[in-house]
Formats: sequence, structure tokens, C-alpha cells
Amino acid sequence: MKNNTSIYWFRQDLRLNDNPALTESVKNGSIIPVYILDNSNPKDHEMGAASRLWLHYSLIELNKQLESNLIVAEGNPEDILFDICKKETVKNIFWNRVYEPWGIERDKKIKEKLSNNDIEINSFNGSLLWEPWEALKDDGTPYRVFTPYFRRGCMNAPLPRRPIPKPKKIVYHQLKNFKNSLISDLNLLPKREWKDDLLINWDVGERGAQSRLDQFVQNELDGYKEGRNFPTNKNVSRLSPYLHWGEVSPNTVWYKVKDRADLDIGNAKDNDHFLSEIGWREFSNSLLFHFPTLPRENLQKKFDKFPWNYDKAKLMAWKKGKTGYPIVDAGMRELWSTGYMHNRLRMIVGSFLVKNLLIHWHEGEKWFWDCLLDADLANNSASWQWIAGCGADAAPYFRIFNPITQGLKFDADGIFIRKFIPEIANLPNKYIFNPWEAPKDVLEKANVRLGENYPNPIIDLKSSREEALLAFSKLKTIEI
Repeated sequence: MKNNTSIYWFRQDLRLNDNPALTESVKNGSIIPVYILDNSNPKDHEMGAASRLWLHYSLIELNKQLESNLIVAEGNPEDILFDICKKETVKNIFWNRVYEPWGIERDKKIKEKLSNNDIEINSFNGSLLWEPWEALKDDGTPYRVFTPYFRRGCMNAPLPRRPIPKPKKIVYHQLKNFKNSLISDLNLLPKREWKDDLLINWDVGERGAQSRLDQFVQNELDGYKEGRNFPTNKNVSRLSPYLHWGEVSPNTVWYKVKDRADLDIGNAKDNDHFLSEIGWREFSNSLLFHFPTLPRENLQKKFDKFPWNYDKAKLMAWKKGKTGYPIVDAGMRELWSTGYMHNRLRMIVGSFLVKNLLIHWHEGEKWFWDCLLDADLANNSASWQWIAGCGADAAPYFRIFNPITQGLKFDADGIFIRKFIPEIANLPNKYIFNPWEAPKDVLEKANVRLGENYPNPIIDLKSSREEALLAFSKLKTIEI
């Protein structure tokens, strides 16, 4: 082993297994493992409260795995990395690439400054199966529709690399001149009432990620294609926060399922459908890379003319789960109380916000960004543009989810609704999705007082749908 010391900069790759940049840094010699809370570069995309909570406990777990050798700092990474290099005579820095526009711009500046000071930057792909510049059309342009992206672009790109084992031994360089901070000094724990129990159903960190992956593949993947649509079913992976923070790599997840499929284990449709969902994560990152304004600008420019209707009271009712539509409210209350929302519910509540309330998708994107444990800039932006109809491969404008029929179809027994809206739990199934239609005696028997302990609907479904269809149809005449 060379007698060199390098910095290993942890970012969204908080793991030791299948970490290509970490493995190469360890081969180089002793390492200084660093996590820097960047409070200078994200600006509008500074982490939300739920993300900060997850990060706090993920760093604690990572530090345990690193035998308490993790160096923690807060500030501008450019200054901090240069300071460590200067004080500790370090000539190499290793990291895995990030793909958010602000992160790319930051890393370019760091590379330029440090390279000018004879410090070598070594970057690797530890976050995606395919680099955004690998899965392109034949003419070199990015895909804007998922199916050809995944079936042609990705399949014609290089095969995803196999996961690599964690380093057998890590030699740590002990800092002599740089003052380390404590994880608690980062003040990541949010000042919100849910901060103490939001993670009650999660095992944060790399070991928790591996356990969750094993549990899903062994016991819950069969039945995934259909079961994933039902919020009370267990046929969902719940891997999204682990993937976002890199506590498990997409390569590990991919080959865990791909190898299963190749061995003809489990239902082929379930295996394939789950792999396609991992493909959607790749697609969203490709979109963000090639269209860096995705978080704020409509991909379909004609939507810049759409007559959004900002209504503060209705927006607050949506956020707090008080719209009067139980399946919408249950989804929003799940988000607030758990930091998570089932994907079917994300589509239902998103459609309700942008197509029934006609409130700009930006408002939904911002709320999800703050409340979701798995808040991811690429996924969040692409998904909100999809449901609003203004993005790539978007849901057509006339696809407006009816919250009553969606509830009947995917929560037929009202189990999910009753869990998150206990005030209407005693209503019979016939009215659990539409309490305003229940006779007075039924409401009284169930102790439901509309307008008091549960709200009346804040809008009329039929008229709001007609208004939305009219507004969306006018966009067809706009030429860009």
C-alpha cells in the first residue's frame, strides 16, 4: 500500500459496501473520512426538516461503522476541504458524484481551485446505474419518455457494474491541526412536534438498508406489480430514503432482484416491474441532469401560461389533511405523521392539488420537500411535473384522479382511511369515502359532525374537474 493520505468526502453515499470512491481511497493509503453539511451552495434546495432528521441518525450510524473516525464540519466545502488539505498535507480527495445542478456547479469550482493547488480530485459513480450521458438517443439527445429510455437507452448503455465489497481494512489518518465538530453541532434535529417519533418504523443507516432490502426481496416482492397500488399492502420496498442517502447502492438493489429474476425465482412480472421502478429513479436523474431547471421550470413551456389559482386557505387545508375528502386527507396525514407517503397516495393528493384546486405544482413540491424522509430533488421535481401534466412523459391533462373512486378501488375496506382519520372511523364503508352523503342518523351514530370534527369538502369534485379540463384544454391552442 502506498504511504499516502487522502480525504474521503461522504455526500449522498453514507455506506461502506459497494462504495467505489471509498474503496479506491482506501487502496491509496490512509484516509480522512469527512462529512460536510453544506450551508453555502444549495440555496433554494437546502434540505427539508425530515431529511435533516434522517441525516442526523444516518451520520451516527456511519460514524459507528467508521469506528468513531468520521470528521464532521459545517460550511462551504471548498474552504473546508482546502483547509484540511493544507493543514494535513493531503494531495488527494476522493468522492462519488452527485447530480443535482447546484452540486455539479459546486464540485466544478472545487475541482478548479484544488487542482490549481496541486490537489488531485478522484470522482466515481456510486449513485446511479447509468450515468446520465450514457443512456441517450441515437442522435445524442436525452430521452423525454420513460419506456424508450429504459428499454432502449439503458439497455444499450454499459451494463451496471456489479456491487463491490466493503474494504477489508481501513487505515485512518488522525488529524493534528483541524478541529472536528460533533454530529450534534450540526443542529439537524428539526424543531417540529414529530421529531421524536417520525423514525419509529425505520432503521436508519446502512445495516437498516440491507435488512430492509432483504426483507422486501424475500417476503414482499412477490405480488409487487399489483399489490404496490394498495396502501395497506406490504408489497412496497420502502427503500427510497436509503437510496437517496446512499445507505444502499442502486447496484446492490438491482442485482439483488436481477439475479433473482435470472434464476427464475419469484414471479417474473413482479421482478420486472420493480426493476422498471428503479429505472424511473434513473430516468428522473437523467431529466434533472439534462434539464437542470426541472425543479422550477415547466418542461412543457406552454404550461407557463396556465392560470394557476393560489388559494392560501385551500392550500393549508390540503397540507393539514382537512380537505373533506378522506383518501386525500389520509394521505396527507400519513405524510405529516410518518415522513412517508405511499406512491398511489402521492398521485391522488398531487392530482387533487393541481387539477381540482388548480394550485401550482411548486406548492406541492415544496411541501413534499420539507416533509418527506425520502425527499430527492430529481424524483420530487420529475414526479410533480408528471402529475401536473407539464413534464416529461407526463400524465395527460384529462387524467384527473377522482378521490372517491380511488379510495373505493385501493382502500375498499377503508382500513387506511380509518388509521389516519380516526374521527370518521365509525362510519360504515358505504360512506367512509364520501361522508357528506351520509344520512344524518348515520353521521350521528358514528359521532361525525361535519364542519366541526371533520370538514365538509372544500370544493365540488364535478365543477372543479370541469374547470380544470377547460383550463387545460386551452393550452392545446398555445404555440411555443
